[in-house]
Amino acid sequence: MIMKISAKHSARASLLVLLLVFSRPGVSQKPGALREGFFSQDLYPALLESRCQICHVPGGLAAGTRLLFPAESARGEEIEAFGRRLSALVDRSRPGESLLLKKPTAREKHTGGRLIAAGSREEKLLHDWVKHLAITGDASDPATPQTAVAQPSPQGVLLRRLSHSQYNNTVRDLLGDQSHPADRFTPESFVNGFKNQAQGQSVPPLLAEAYGLAAERLAKNAFRAGDVNGLLPCRPTGAGDAACARKFIRKFGRRAFRRPLTEGEEKRLAGLFAAQARKTGDFLSGAQLVVEAVLQSPKFLFLVEQGGRARPYEVASRLAYFLWDTMPDDPLLDSAANGGLDDASGVERAARRMLSDPRARQGLDEFVSQWLRFDLVINAVKDRRVYPEFTRELATAMTEETRRLIADVVWNDRSFSEVFTAEYSFLNSDLAKLYGLAPPASEFEQVKFPAESERAGLFGHASFLTLTSKPEETSPTARGLFVREHLLCQTVPDPPPGTNSNLPPLDEEKPQTNEQRLSAHKVNPACAGCHTLIDPVGFGLERFDAIGKRREKQTLRFFPSRADTMEDPTVKPKTVRIDLDPKGVIEGVSDLTFSSPKELGRILAASPECQECLVRQIFRYAFGRKETGADQPAIQAGADAFRRSDFRFKDLVVSLVRSNEFLSTGPKERLP
Repeated sequence: MIMKISAKHSARASLLVLLLVFSRPGVSQKPGALREGFFSQDLYPALLESRCQICHVPGGLAAGTRLLFPAESARGEEIEAFGRRLSALVDRSRPGESLLLKKPTAREKHTGGRLIAAGSREEKLLHDWVKHLAITGDASDPATPQTAVAQPSPQGVLLRRLSHSQYNNTVRDLLGDQSHPADRFTPESFVNGFKNQAQGQSVPPLLAEAYGLAAERLAKNAFRAGDVNGLLPCRPTGAGDAACARKFIRKFGRRAFRRPLTEGEEKRLAGLFAAQARKTGDFLSGAQLVVEAVLQSPKFLFLVEQGGRARPYEVASRLAYFLWDTMPDDPLLDSAANGGLDDASGVERAARRMLSDPRARQGLDEFVSQWLRFDLVINAVKDRRVYPEFTRELATAMTEETRRLIADVVWNDRSFSEVFTAEYSFLNSDLAKLYGLAPPASEFEQVKFPAESERAGLFGHASFLTLTSKPEETSPTARGLFVREHLLCQTVPDPPPGTNSNLPPLDEEKPQTNEQRLSAHKVNPACAGCHTLIDPVGFGLERFDAIGKRREKQTLRFFPSRADTMEDPTVKPKTVRIDLDPKGVIEGVSDLTFSSPKELGRILAASPECQECLVRQIFRYAFGRKETGADQPAIQAGADAFRRSDFRFKDLVVSLVRSNEFLSTGPKERLP
């Protein structure tokens, strides 16, 4: 029987025969076919060399695309599987028009620029793989978005050292000490945007020595004038009152270790107490030695979390240092003892009580100060010749403005989107003067911005505009980088080694705006990939100078050389003013252009990427580590709860503390 076969079916039949032939054992591949391991051994290294993976990874600038590279630790078979999944980016009917080929070669608009040059060996390898995928496809569903799931770190004991802020607050609440001893410790590093991350909390020798000296001073001060802080739960009958000593050790130890003492711990501390009291004939000297020993114990200095399901006292400590930035109080420890923290409902009840406590304001302030890098504002250095009004007092007022806006939104239970869109703020007289407004009737009174100011929310605050600027001028790059990393949770890679990051020098004969000078990034292939995603964000804010003052023109100052001033002390700098036409865009997030902080705030407030980033930032701060793929359910649940509540911060917090991830201690990152 002779059958007519359509062209479509004929093509399918031919392809089927081809696949069957290639799959038959003992049949050699026809000339030009790709050898086994081609992708992992030839093309994948070429893609890495082209730095494609810098942006196309979870948290990278291109994390929202369909192409995500596997983890650095991926095995050969995982890399080969990744290569096959790239078929989702291949046009099988027209392989030469595939996104996989056109994007990295910039034949189609690619925000990362041209990563693979035309005619290069890399392009040839990529072209061969595209043709291969056009024929073979992938056994998995090509419509499935390409994702890379981060592997959880090994589970086990996690040690998180008390941050300096937590140490200060803890000794205040434990001993009544207000001296802030940790302010004199070695500086802390920011890891994942915060100072409480387990990954960066080593204890160098200088810090260990500082802990010992602080413990000695704190213990001595605790009883310098007797038991003025009420640390003793009983009145001793003499230096050797063992019963009273035991009561003190149990009460103090439970509060300091944030759990009941073990029998062995209690016995050792009782031995220290008795020996010291006998030696001095003074009950308080025994108590002082116990305090000194406890304050140097790792069980005081570290939050110790065992692997698996978190114990109730571990949950109590995690809640306290997350929400209050200090130790658990007695009601929270009692809840842990009585089973009140054994399930999500109990944890939620505890969290809601804690959020209504004044200490929650302290906890929020600490999160905000780290998230928005207030330290860089307070310690900012500005050229006094250009910004004579910038002082440390003004910088402190800048951070206070932002702190008060966020606190007002959170504690009055309004939508967190107002942090980005609020057309009002809290100003003192110095800030009002900087903003060109009349001084408020009282310090840090709520003030409405006039419409023509173009200010609104965080991006109109001098704190943000100052920390993202250079000493003498704004930095569109720094402003874009801050938005990408802190508000979109995207990781921007460092420039390739040896990259010359210097911009063309200012030319008095041919003055240029910052945007014109930064155009050099567009023509440098090593820079274009990232800077086309960063710089345009900052361009939209150029109407605000390096300390947050509004301007219509950019002022360039050409200062005379030292030789010129020695020859003529009266010579003054030459000033050139250039018109500004700010236009910004956030590639990959919104196609909307903006030209003011107010417009940028509206874009990000409506951005799902920004909303989810806030959830991720809170997660990192609460857990002391960066999220992994295994944490995605908690992140997604938090984001959903955040949106359902019209972005009320307290509802987000409650969602996170109810999560399985909060009630367990894995996956974790171990200390290095």
